[in-house]
Amino acid sequence: MTVFLVGAGPGDPGLLTVRGAEVLRRADVVVYDRLSVAALLDLAPPAAERIPVGKAPGRVTMPQDDINALLVARGASGQTVVRLKGGDPFVFARGGEEAAALAAAGVPFEIVPGITSAIAVPAYAGIPVTLRHSSTSFTVITGHEDPDATTGVDWEAAARLGGTIVVLMGVGRLAGIVARLRAGGLAGDTPVAAVRWGTRPDQTTVRATLDTILEHPLASPSVIVIGAVAAQDLAWFSRRPLLGRRVVVTRTRAQASELSAALRAHGAEPIEVPVIEVVAPDDPALLDAAVLACRAGAYDWVVLTSPNGVERFCAALRDGRDLAGARLAAIGPGTAAALARQHLVADLVPDRFVAEALLDALGAPPPGGG
Repeated sequence: MTVFLVGAGPGDPGLLTVRGAEVLRRADVVVYDRLSVAALLDLAPPAAERIPVGKAPGRVTMPQDDINALLVARGASGQTVVRLKGGDPFVFARGGEEAAALAAAGVPFEIVPGITSAIAVPAYAGIPVTLRHSSTSFTVITGHEDPDATTGVDWEAAARLGGTIVVLMGVGRLAGIVARLRAGGLAGDTPVAAVRWGTRPDQTTVRATLDTILEHPLASPSVIVIGAVAAQDLAWFSRRPLLGRRVVVTRTRAQASELSAALRAHGAEPIEVPVIEVVAPDDPALLDAAVLACRAGAYDWVVLTSPNGVERFCAALRDGRDLAGARLAAIGPGTAAALARQHLVADLVPDRFVAEALLDALGAPPPGGG
């Protein structure tokens, strides 16, 4: 099969590409980084194996050579493997090394580009990396250089180049970076913005200048923007009403996605903790008997209390005409909508979505007094 090197984007699960979602949904194995979002892992089939290999500052869960070997072994075994990487796999993510290892082993692979944090994170903080009359270019530099590399970053040259400088993984070396940029001629009053956990509900932004940024306590993971555009504050994400809130969603996994998406759209971080699971009854005899009774005209009303009930009941029906002699009542618009998807129309939906309201409605005289 194929190993897919998938860019997961900067953190907001909505920024995953359509192609990335497609391959995740058919993965046998997902090998993921520390910065991967749980909501993305949930896109994989429940039976898919999930293997964490993420790296944290100062700590390595699995050495890169071992990750390469893992991808080669799983890919060569015929499994569909998704290597889920933060941002874009070819932007400071060692995706090139993993692709080279797969190519050398003759294992088929595909690169699925992702939205890099170098652009998305400043955008979520209201900072355009380019701006007419202010910055017509931008440079993306890693602050975490390979100690074995034969060449290093020429920070003085970057200072002289002009435009916007975006530094990834630079918090731990920021003092040295600032000193070298100043040595290269960058003014001390140059605006600087450090955005932590960008695109996520707990995003925070520190704004300062090159001379004052070290006075602020910064932490990883942060994207650091240096240049005139860092003074921009075209706020939109920070104005979402639920930003920074965490909300536990206890619905079944299959039903949680719509509510979770709505919460994310308002800035909250949904945490899906399903406390129930909908399964078929151990003994379907009672449901089968109810369907037969409907066919015989034994019921005046069939009451459905949830979309799950609609799904199970309609699956047991052999013929929609079995309901011809009964009227349908649904508790809540969600249940009524589930009936509509089965091409059935609810005769009664109480104003309040509780069983007591349904009992009151059933006891009321029918419309028209008949």
